[in-house]
Amino acid sequence: MKKDFFTKDSYDTEKNTRRLFLDRLMLNTRLYFMCKYVNIVLKSRRAALRGQYDTEAWALSSYDIFKLIEGCGGRFHITGLENFQKCKGPVVFVSNHMSILETFVFPCIIAPFMNVTFVVKDSLVKHPIFGPIMRSRNPIVVSRENSRADFQTVMKKGQELLANGVSIVVFPQKTRTVEFVPQEFNTLGVKLANNAKVQVVPIAIKTDFWEIGKYLKDLGPIRRSKPIHMAFGEPVAINGSGKEENKTIIKFISSHLEKWHD
Repeated sequence: MKKDFFTKDSYDTEKNTRRLFLDRLMLNTRLYFMCKYVNIVLKSRRAALRGQYDTEAWALSSYDIFKLIEGCGGRFHITGLENFQKCKGPVVFVSNHMSILETFVFPCIIAPFMNVTFVVKDSLVKHPIFGPIMRSRNPIVVSRENSRADFQTVMKKGQELLANGVSIVVFPQKTRTVEFVPQEFNTLGVKLANNAKVQVVPIAIKTDFWEIGKYLKDLGPIRRSKPIHMAFGEPVAINGSGKEENKTIIKFISSHLEKWHD
């Protein structure tokens, strides 16, 4: 990719970042944010249907959403960007999953450094709006109904992608949730990295700025009082079964969430 959106080891939204005029005019409602968000998604969908939604286009649309979030009051605090340079080839990113925000923002952070895709639910690739976008990214698709079949799918396609230089983002939790429960954080990402003989990069995120919607999960309210935190850890090599490394990842996430607690 030609475009690097983040050139330093960390990123913090400037305190004097100006809110978008129309967003201010609408008296802190989420209407403007959602209208612009939907517009970016539909534009990306059209490009995907034309076969024009490559990695660069994906990262650019991701950055559009990043800047939209900032323009509507979101305050990003991102650390550990220097750790991308320490990766020896493609890696498995293992992250907690709090909202839709990280799914949209990770591409503009990661893709300038390496090719990347996600492990996603089949409902997402079948979605009438998001489906064409996600299918264009060649994700690993799981059903979340048959854990054994899902595991085999991730191991098989995951190793193929990694062997071809594509890194993979894994969210080991069953669903998006604000509360991080270590017991529900499975070892899928670590097992994939172990089988493929690649490193794991832990990611801790706090993205409850964009809440899960009551009726439409992806159109929840935004909470400007909640800062957005993302921390990328150093790449970790897997030894043995990977159980200790998974504990290290859980500790990395838990310690950051505790530090970021409101």
